[in-house]
Amino acid sequence: MDQLGAMRAFIRVVQSGSFSAAAREQNTTQATISKKVAALESQLGAKLLTRSSRENSMTEVGAVYYESCVAIIGELDEAEAQVRSQQASPKGVLRVAAPIVFGCQFIAPFLSHFLECYPEIKVDLMLSDKHVDLIAEGVDVAIRAKQLEDSSLIARHLFDNPMVVVASPDYLKRFGEPKEPQELRSHNCIVYSMLKSVNIWHFEQAKESDDKISVPVSGNCRCDNGEAILQLALDGLGVVQLPIWMVDEHVKVGRLKVLLSNYIAKPLPFNAIYPQSRYVPLKARCFIDYLKQRLAESPNYR
Repeated sequence: MDQLGAMRAFIRVVQSGSFSAAAREQNTTQATISKKVAALESQLGAKLLTRSSRENSMTEVGAVYYESCVAIIGELDEAEAQVRSQQASPKGVLRVAAPIVFGCQFIAPFLSHFLECYPEIKVDLMLSDKHVDLIAEGVDVAIRAKQLEDSSLIARHLFDNPMVVVASPDYLKRFGEPKEPQELRSHNCIVYSMLKSVNIWHFEQAKESDDKISVPVSGNCRCDNGEAILQLALDGLGVVQLPIWMVDEHVKVGRLKVLLSNYIAKPLPFNAIYPQSRYVPLKARCFIDYLKQRLAESPNYR
């Protein structure tokens, strides 16, 4: 039995969700992929997948074995690339996870150019504001607007995500404009529910000062998607705190107004996250380098 080939087949069945999808990727038949996984299970003496007509799910031992397979195959692929040449052409499927708005507004528009630069890479772009388990989902690179909390991962800083507080002219006409952060307590604040400190907004004075201000906020709506929060602000529902690159266009044409200009909202660090391993896959390094370069060229990300 080709154990490495069987391990690769098992990994792709898990990541793609089915034997047929894995077979299409490898230009073979579903029966061939099924035989490889069955042979692997026979050699291990353990059931890795529970099969049904609707889906395939990993068994408990299968989940443990899957994580080991991903690590082994990843290091093997990169070791081979290192031996062939330091200038080896990056290739293979690159699985990238990113927040929905950031992925749509920044990654997607430049993806065609990235693929032109690296024609042997295929990108599987996964957009979700939910937390993604990189190992379980087979993700090579995840973009996250938060501090790294998992010691099994590595973070490469991309930029500090500048935040601003905004509201629509209609809302401000009805409820007045806050001049100090503490006045936000009396306003309807729409919060992003995926943050660790959902109902606390942090500020510093725009002029040089060590004073830090934390304000508990509340409102009649919370949401786990930035684009939806932006729309609620445009509709005049309340005050929101969002990245400047999300609202800049609307501010320029007067649909939103920046509030508390004498204060700086605490920025969120944007990082490229990837699993710890002896070698970082060349395809992942190329993507992170490309992304960091494009961000450096955009004034809203500096």
